[in-house]
Amino acid sequence: MTPFDRFRRPPLRHAGLAAACVLIAVSTANAGPPANANGKELVSIQVFPSAIDLSGARDRQSLVVQAHYANGITRDVTGSSQFSLTDPTLARVEGAVFYPAKDGETTLNVTYEGQTVTLPVKVREAEVRHPLSFRLDVMPVFMKAGCNSGSCHGAARGKDGFMLSLFGYDPAGDHVRLTREQVGRRINLAIPEDSTLLEKAINAVPHTGGKLFEKESEYYATLREWISNGAPNDDVSKVAKVVAVELYPPNGVLDGAGETQQLTVRARYSDGTDRDVTSLAVFLTNNETSAAVSPTGLITAGERGEAFVMARFETHTVGSPFIVLPKGLVFEYPDEPEVNEIDTLVANKLKKLRMAPSGLCSDEEFLRRVTIDIVGLVPTPEEFEAFMNDTSPDKRARKVDELLERKEFSEIWVNKWAELLQVKSSQQVSVKAMFLYFNWLVDKLSKNTPMDQMVRELLSASGGTFKNPATNFFQSTNDTKLLAENVAQVFMGMRIQCAQCHNHPFDRWTQDDYYGFVAFFAQIGRKQGEDYREQIVFNSGGGETKHPVDGRTMAPTFLGGGPADVQGKDRRAVLAEWLTSPHNPYFAKSFVNRVWAHFFGVGIVEPVDDFRVSNPASNPELLDALARRFTESHYDLKQLVRDICASRTYQRSTTRNESNAGDRLNFAHANLRRIKAENLLDIISQVTETKDKFPGLPLGARAVQIANGATSTYFLTTFGRATRETVCSCEVKMEPTLSQALHLLNGDTTNAKIQQSPVIKRLIDAKTPPNEAITYLYIRVLGRKPLDEEINALNHLVAGREQDPAALKQGYEDIFWSLLNSREFLFNH
Repeated sequence: MTPFDRFRRPPLRHAGLAAACVLIAVSTANAGPPANANGKELVSIQVFPSAIDLSGARDRQSLVVQAHYANGITRDVTGSSQFSLTDPTLARVEGAVFYPAKDGETTLNVTYEGQTVTLPVKVREAEVRHPLSFRLDVMPVFMKAGCNSGSCHGAARGKDGFMLSLFGYDPAGDHVRLTREQVGRRINLAIPEDSTLLEKAINAVPHTGGKLFEKESEYYATLREWISNGAPNDDVSKVAKVVAVELYPPNGVLDGAGETQQLTVRARYSDGTDRDVTSLAVFLTNNETSAAVSPTGLITAGERGEAFVMARFETHTVGSPFIVLPKGLVFEYPDEPEVNEIDTLVANKLKKLRMAPSGLCSDEEFLRRVTIDIVGLVPTPEEFEAFMNDTSPDKRARKVDELLERKEFSEIWVNKWAELLQVKSSQQVSVKAMFLYFNWLVDKLSKNTPMDQMVRELLSASGGTFKNPATNFFQSTNDTKLLAENVAQVFMGMRIQCAQCHNHPFDRWTQDDYYGFVAFFAQIGRKQGEDYREQIVFNSGGGETKHPVDGRTMAPTFLGGGPADVQGKDRRAVLAEWLTSPHNPYFAKSFVNRVWAHFFGVGIVEPVDDFRVSNPASNPELLDALARRFTESHYDLKQLVRDICASRTYQRSTTRNESNAGDRLNFAHANLRRIKAENLLDIISQVTETKDKFPGLPLGARAVQIANGATSTYFLTTFGRATRETVCSCEVKMEPTLSQALHLLNGDTTNAKIQQSPVIKRLIDAKTPPNEAITYLYIRVLGRKPLDEEINALNHLVAGREQDPAALKQGYEDIFWSLLNSREFLFNH
């Protein structure tokens, strides 16, 4: 055995953790406390991974032992645990790392403070040293060292005359550049130590990237051995592929700054083997302040908060959520009823965060909130009085049912779908085709057509854009790649654009995945109809997608779902069937996430159309439950809305408490949400009883009914109406701006509508007492009665002016104007 054998990269299918010196340091850092953490009892221990499978003389497997306490805290107690093999001759143990010694099977007992977990152990080919693989052993070193990142040799033009494919998407090309460029210098087969590749990595010669690793490291040993063996390439047909990567432990709750948790990473391969790749994985965190992670995978807790810690190996990125709490925090969750599963799952997360929820909103707040959310209007004074006088316990649920039956509900969602599907006239899409397309959406949503059925009709549509308006989906762009990207983003919430040029750096998608998905759209035929404004969309039966790196013809492949059987079929119909089936989890999750964001102002995944490993759901259990229930209801939008609005979570107050004051993503309270542009204009017109005129629509039409994305007004543009140039959710601007405030204060929209409104005239003609009139305006505009101090503050504007109609009218208009310009009016709360 050479001095490097203990630390060398295991070959082909099997690898190890980091050097033993690193492991000893980790074990010391995680020496572990006694069984009682903050006075709470130890409940259980878990050992990761749950089995040890060693194959080959180079192989090894590290274990992590995590203790769970009654108060929800977790601790890494690996260094304080005892490991006992039933047959100690099969493997040797160094710290918490197991190495093969002899073929056979046995069991391992892991004990900590009286708790014992038993793991199966299997050892095969204990004396066989598999040769190193370029793809599975050498390429991961470049990833770990950052050599093929975008800031180094993975840049589009490389760095300092040397280029690698970004994140290793082209291993064949990388091998050529390593072994055929600068022959005898970059790779020196005669004297491996003199290879520029090695000399620069250890900074023995000047290197722009500095020292990447030590000469004594396992990374150096791997590269040196590969070069010594002649720097061979792999027989691609015989090399196992990574099919999954697992990160352990799957989650944790750390008690205070300074607490640590070691991670371990295991890769699974297509030949059925697995490999510990902790030392080769690249570790990342989305919250360095709360949970920093070292290159060896050691998490160190910092400030209170949540973090998603990730490990990237090969083309796979996986992650684990970690919560960091203040040291020794004492917390008791309030005893409150849970209406449905939504409340239960939200409460489960809040308990982990030690976060108390806000109380229920008032009836006034609920009525205004739910009316704006479901129909895009505010309750009328008559609706307000009826609801407030209703004493039945189920009045909130009945109000939701009532609102869902109004046509304005479907109009809200027609508008949203029109944004997603880019419904607008252009050089490619005639005004007539655009209106027919919009009316098709109106028909489907007004009938509460199941979402899966509507999407299947859309994606498999053939015929003329006049006769079958759903075909307009394929008219807005002739770019096959853009069409595939739009489908992934709209219907699965995935932004796969990165994988067009290289493997996605922060998600699972590779170039093969990307072009396999594009292949579904390669056979779309288009021709002009009898009317020059109409286009005929059909299945041409021919056309293929080529991989840009090696020119391969790509077979249609579902994203994350394997190859598709498209022989003799319309590829779009095959895709539509899979996309909307229960076997594809992304469709339901993406849709319920968009609906959730509509009612809460933020998605469970945010942005709502950016599902990826590195952008995890704030409450994955909640997202899964909503998606499951949506699927079981046969994709019924109204039922989904009922479930959300019935929950206590939706009905919480916007008032925050000390524990949830900084929360936005865990739904401990309701969020203040600026009202969307179209809805805001409609509400202003509603409360002032004025009418708008939009191009192509009759007088009195609502802004939400505008079909054409190319049609807008100054008000709508200022308040962020989507231009429908892309399918991105970011097109709708919800952030308040100075321009919006100035337009409301001085623009012609609010002022003109107040001048035209018959509301003030009716109050004056009816000789309504000032206090009653002010109360009426408050109910009409803000959906609540004014406080006594508000009446007293405004009364002087109208009191005593009954004999001066002009002054009285001006006083009421000033009150009306001030209410329409208040933050309370502009936001849903």
